[in-house]
Amino acid sequence: MSLDFSEGLHIAQTFSVQTEINSAVLYSISYQPTTQNRDAAYEYVKTHLCAQTLDDTPCGKTLCALGYQSTMDIAPGELKKIWHVASERFIEAASGDLKAFVEGADKRSTFCSVEAPAILKNEKIKTINGIDKNVFLKDFIA
Repeated sequence: MSLDFSEGLHIAQTFSVQTEINSAVLYSISYQPTTQNRDAAYEYVKTHLCAQTLDDTPCGKTLCALGYQSTMDIAPGELKKIWHVASERFIEAASGDLKAFVEGADKRSTFCSVEAPAILKNEKIKTINGIDKNVFLKDFIA
């Protein structure tokens, strides 16, 4: 099955990314040598009933099920755009305290380039890992 950029973008723009208050979970693995942060986030979600990563939302589940994580069918820049749109919407919908598994996040990562700026704009997000969001993000914002 061949994947289509416009279909992926439509999913990213319209499928639900909603989470309950204090339940959004982020991770960063872009430009990192391991998937340690994602693995830790997934373990956290397993043990915290309401916790959800973007991958656990209808939007993320659909993108993953269709193969939009990594594919040769779509240019890397277009694939990144799809996930940036979904990630930004995920942050815009989040509220309360976020859980973030972002150790060593690269400045080029989706977390640093898309999610962190969106977190700062979202007045419903107060803390990350129990720390004031401005304090937590100071090392991640360029």
